[in-house]
Amino acid sequence: MTQTGSPLSEATLSRISDSFARQGLMAHLGAEIAGIGPGTVTIRLPFRPELTQQHGYFHGGSTAAIADAAGGYAGSTLMPDNSSVLTVEFKLNLLNPAQGDCLEAVGRVIKPGRTLTISQIDVWSLSGDRRVHVATGVQTLICVPQNTA
Repeated sequence: MTQTGSPLSEATLSRISDSFARQGLMAHLGAEIAGIGPGTVTIRLPFRPELTQQHGYFHGGSTAAIADAAGGYAGSTLMPDNSSVLTVEFKLNLLNPAQGDCLEAVGRVIKPGRTLTISQIDVWSLSGDRRVHVATGVQTLICVPQNTA
């Protein structure tokens, strides 16, 4: 994924990749980072029957989990290398049934800050060349020293 602005340092890319690898829920769901850029992160979640609700769509919890992670890591790309982020507040609107080959959550910082950062998240379902907007949300993040999160 190509982004505008200053490229991210290797330390930042490593901090984010290492942190994501420590997330048990993301590993359990089968989610993966599909792109990292300044102020933006994309997370992809391949379809599995275990991720569905009673109608066969991706469960809203699966959608919310990758949305939260994408927005949080987007904020983390703009934080100092000795820090981490925690979600303070999170709002997600489910727009359409989430069905397809995979979900793709794109987190994008809309207001960076030293202490609080605001991210916008959009989640898309992908099936072949079809892309459907299934969720949108906003998130508030707090910057914390890395050794406490």
